[in-house]
Amino acid sequence: MSSTLKRTPLAEAHVASGARMVDFGGWEMPLAYGSQLEEHHAVRRDAGMFDVSHMLNADVAGPDAMAFLQRLVANDVAKLTVPGKALYTCMLNPQGGIIDDLIVYFFAADQWRVVVNAATADKDMAWMQRVAGAGGFDVAITPRRDLAMVAVQGPNARAKVWAARPAWQAATEPLPPFVAALLEDDTLVARTGYTGEDGFEIVLPAVQVVQLWNDLVAQGVRPCGLGARDTLRLEAGMNLYGQDMDELTHPDQAGLTWTVSLKNAGRRFVGRDALEQFAQPCGFVGLKLQDRGVMRAHMAVHTPNGLGEITSGTMSPTLGVSIAFARLPPGVQPGQLVEVDIRGKRVPAQVCKLPFVRHGKAVEHP
Repeated sequence: MSSTLKRTPLAEAHVASGARMVDFGGWEMPLAYGSQLEEHHAVRRDAGMFDVSHMLNADVAGPDAMAFLQRLVANDVAKLTVPGKALYTCMLNPQGGIIDDLIVYFFAADQWRVVVNAATADKDMAWMQRVAGAGGFDVAITPRRDLAMVAVQGPNARAKVWAARPAWQAATEPLPPFVAALLEDDTLVARTGYTGEDGFEIVLPAVQVVQLWNDLVAQGVRPCGLGARDTLRLEAGMNLYGQDMDELTHPDQAGLTWTVSLKNAGRRFVGRDALEQFAQPCGFVGLKLQDRGVMRAHMAVHTPNGLGEITSGTMSPTLGVSIAFARLPPGVQPGQLVEVDIRGKRVPAQVCKLPFVRHGKAVEHP
């Protein structure tokens, strides 16, 4: 492994546990600790955890913080009125392309937090500073690399977190989905995740994360790597930046129209003009392979309306068939059969809505 890769505060714990480490966006991260399949099933059936400390938390504070975020992101942060409430959104360039997808947390009118992807963090911080400067916003944007982040996911995840940290239960048990609690000692516990299961994403001082990780292991929470994280997010219908979307992709080309708010005509967020001017009709859908084989990114999809392309594909451990996300021509409907080019052979696949799995169970599709 290259010595130039960045490492999270949990890197030594991963190596000590026998994890296979890989380069992920310039970070040395665990791919799996043994069986990727068992890690996947642990999250669907019990509780698993992921080191997501490579992602960047950044505080956004100041009298113009809300106005700045209204300009910066495509969703409307004015929806956030309850402290701790979170919003998923995209940050766009002037052409309407996705610079990154991120979560915004509201704590007060002058106190917010954004969580951005690891591989885009430096680019994101530079863009945020640029937008703040261009708009003359009185706002401070502070990257928090002093913090670490662990996602604990699965039907038993919350109970096992409380077993490891009983003092957190009173503040976090009442949390509805997509809301966080700010606890003492700069700790944030959010009922969010990237797996389609219940659980928490926990942000805490980096110096405390190894102890938390070990205490969760003691409660039977299984460490999981990037391999299981990818199959879980695909089953849950959740995009991966750089794979399903990038700076050349409009939100509606990635199934993310729901993350764009155009209701307030006076809120001229970056990229709005391009979205309003250039509609990009496209179907971003799921595919289930009807025969043997595994669908992968960039495979061609033959439809009655023309060619499409797979953006992400895998073998689904929960369903036992290959699943994929695909960008298809307009007019292709759920339930239709299309053909995926797998190494020169056209294999039938059924078009379906996303997600494939919800709360550990297969979603019935037409």
